Amino acid sequence: MTWCVGHLVTMSYPEVYDEKYKKWSLETLPFLPEEFLYEVIPSAKNQYEIVSQLLNREDVDTIYVCTDSGREGEYIYRLVEQMSGVKDKGKQRKRVWIDSQTEEEILRGIREAKDLSEYDNLSDSAYLRAKEDYLMGINFSRLLTLKYGNTLANYLHERYTVISVGRVMTCVQGMVVRREREIREFVKTPFYRVFSSMPIECTGIESEWKAPEGSKFYQSPKLYKDNGFLQKEDAGAFIAGLTGNTEFTENENGQSSQQTEGTQAVVEKNREEKRAEKAAAVI
Repeated sequence: MTWCVGHLVTMSYPEVYDEKYKKWSLETLPFLPEEFLYEVIPSAKNQYEIVSQLLNREDVDTIYVCTDSGREGEYIYRLVEQMSGVKDKGKQRKRVWIDSQTEEEILRGIREAKDLSEYDNLSDSAYLRAKEDYLMGINFSRLLTLKYGNTLANYLHERYTVISVGRVMTCVQGMVVRREREIREFVKTPFYRVFSSMPIECTGIESEWKAPEGSKFYQSPKLYKDNGFLQKEDAGAFIAGLTGNTEFTENENGQSSQQTEGTQAVVEKNREEKRAEKAAAVI
């Protein structure tokens, strides 16, 4: 029994294919190898040797693969298997697929382990995802750095700057930037909400008016979202249509109210305040 402590094998950098790729140049882009090369991660070399030796032992005829139950876990083992040359040695390979780390679940996973080949499609998708990440990162990082790196370095007062691009990283950064722009460009919008207070059997029922789907004011340009009018006059006209009263009185909170028999409708002016918190992302 042993473990992979995360990735033990990774895809080789372009300079491993040809020394000419070591220098970043527009003439060598795009980099699209016909066959991808892999290598053992230097910092994980000792653990890789342990795993590889166990997989290739002559007295081992069955291998139980217990990496994480998912695409990435499948990819981690397949890379080790590929590098160690186990696949063509006739050993039986079983895939343990579990949902938790309890003893009962682990024993069930071992007992019901399926042949590894049944997960070949998952493996193929993992390899494809990794190649996509690799090609996007290598090509676009070099391209954008060559075109805009000096400009950015001068702005940051740095000697040089690398612009890193990644399938996930760049999208998340885009979300953060987009949210930051929304915060900086935020404009306060005053709007007027309609409330009612109805005394029933010595108690009061407080309610707020909204415009649900199918109602007269649903998605009306007069509204701010679904619970307020942009103009005080429109709010007053709406209340007048319900109560027949068009007179407003101001209270201490800057609210306007209309009094009718048994019912008080209130128009409250609200301002949407700018949120200070920043967007956060977890990958």
